[in-house]
Amino acid sequence: MNKTELIAIAAENAGLTKKDTERVLNAAIDAITLALVKGEKVQLSGFGTFETKTREARVGRNPHTKEAIEIPATRVPAFKASKALKDNIAK
Repeated sequence: MNKTELIAIAAENAGLTKKDTERVLNAAIDAITLALVKGEKVQLSGFGTFETKTREARVGRNPHTKEAIEIPATRVPAFKASKALKDNIAK
């Protein structure tokens, strides 16, 4: 499912127009992104938790030359599904 399909299904389920639903979805994505940039955790009950994790610096290898390269530490987004979501998927 892509974003357009998600918007169409959500609009139908909520009884809203696709345009209004797209605005709401974009606003929600922007709010989640802003919170993650600030280092905050976003918890959606019954769905899951979005957060950032720090990936430590490490040494990697260039697969073509086998030369060692330094990979710097970085922050990456992470998602942890809630128990309710896991249970629904397992059915």
